[in-house]
Amino acid sequence: MAVSHLLSETYTDCEKCEVTGSMSRMLSKPTIFKRPSEKKTEQVGELTKKYIEENKAILKQQKEEAKETKHESS
Repeated sequence: MAVSHLLSETYTDCEKCEVTGSMSRMLSKPTIFKRPSEKKTEQVGELTKKYIEENKAILKQQKEEAKETKHESS
């Protein structure tokens, strides 16, 4: 027999079969509430592609700056 009760309540006697001391508390299955997921507006990998393109532009700029910089010959 299953009885729902508060954590502070304790049942030891079975009301159905009238046996005393026959009931014990068992652990219940926890209830997990999931938050609704946010809708993603970008496709998978779009953010990665964006960062790659930005870094390509930065790298190109750095290469051009390096070509313009004159180094002392040793």
